[in-house]
Amino acid sequence: MNSISKAPYRSPFSIPNIRLFIAFKVLFNSRFYYPVFTILFLDFGLTVAQFSILNAVWAATIVLAEVPSGALADIIGRKRLLVFATFIMIIEIGIISFIPKADPLVVFIVFLVNRVLSGLAEAAASGADEAIAYDSLAAKGNPDQWGRVLEVLMRFQSIGFIVAMSVGAAIYDPVLLGKICRFFGLAITFSQETTMRFPLYLTFILAIFAFITTLRMKEPDSGSSSPGFETKQISQALGLTLKAGLWILKTPFALSVMLFGMLFDGIIRMVITLSSQYYRMIELPESVFGIIGSLVAMLGLVIPKTAKKIAENNSPSHALWITVFLTITGLTTMSFFWPYAGVIPALITFSAMYFTGFFVSFYINQVTSSDQRATVLSFKGLSYNISYGGLGILYALLLKAKKQGVHSEHAENAVFMDTFSWFPITFTACFFALLIIYYFLLKKPSPSRQDD
Repeated sequence: MNSISKAPYRSPFSIPNIRLFIAFKVLFNSRFYYPVFTILFLDFGLTVAQFSILNAVWAATIVLAEVPSGALADIIGRKRLLVFATFIMIIEIGIISFIPKADPLVVFIVFLVNRVLSGLAEAAASGADEAIAYDSLAAKGNPDQWGRVLEVLMRFQSIGFIVAMSVGAAIYDPVLLGKICRFFGLAITFSQETTMRFPLYLTFILAIFAFITTLRMKEPDSGSSSPGFETKQISQALGLTLKAGLWILKTPFALSVMLFGMLFDGIIRMVITLSSQYYRMIELPESVFGIIGSLVAMLGLVIPKTAKKIAENNSPSHALWITVFLTITGLTTMSFFWPYAGVIPALITFSAMYFTGFFVSFYINQVTSSDQRATVLSFKGLSYNISYGGLGILYALLLKAKKQGVHSEHAENAVFMDTFSWFPITFTACFFALLIIYYFLLKKPSPSRQDD
């Protein structure tokens, strides 16, 4: 990839946009309510059915907005989309942080708006964030150092997740906060009504800092964005979307990376969504769920360096088979539901998620041109959410079929354990189907230096 003249070596972290990109990713994604996500919604008075509807609305919003937002980022500028994303984040967190619980219908409507805004923010940030960072690196540094940037990013994100998981779960518990206050000699008591909002308040503060961070970014001088927004740019965005989509279909390497990536991401994300129920089935107390979340986040401190070495020194197929081995091993052994020891297979499975995220970003950015980078990355996000949503619907139908005539909690737990084997079986079947498609329909010389 061509770049303007530069010194023999310049640290990528000397580039302001790279530092701001890492800060943005940490602030935008380290949400203190994640460890109590489900019970937070329920404590606001929502039902499980309403919770499911809200998540479906969130996923649908991302699917609808993902690619158009990426195209707009390539047309009007990546910074504008990131500023928009963080501004929307402030609103979406703010409205649920301060809403009273008086009227259940009002609560549901506000959370519905929250889910739509959250989906819009995710879609606006997806693609634009990596695009502005990679193009800044290409313009002022060396794009070959992108792997180093991803390595450091994942480490900082892991630290952010560790803090968010630990602190978020702790401040949600009124009993624990009461004990802490008494330890320091403070006669303060808390109710769940009060503490349930504390993780939201902290996330609201992060949203403000994320907004400030994006305001400090500068658009790379790549000639891919216009100084203002005009009506004609809507048609340009649509044209760029079509162009990027056709490029992906005509580029076997990029298409293969996305297809395999969406399989890994969809299956593993479904398992992560169900992880709290899995922990109960392996007899772990709920008090350690936050600790396990922190352990998972700590994987991001060590995996990126290993993934970087693999990606830079081996072929993409080598990276693929390592991730396949981890995924199949983790999913299969999780299906045995070993008491206590079952946390080890879970960590193996979740580590595959880190490898997947690194490898897909590394290879897609390597073969994508600057003028359509955000759009292509948005197609990646779109494919991921379609995979996750589709697998979620299939699994829900499977559970519904298995749960017919089941009413007791013990029987429902048995159904959950019985259906969990669906994940390794589905992954293995889909993987070999993709492998057949790749070798017989897609395999052509790669457009980059990789030998896949």
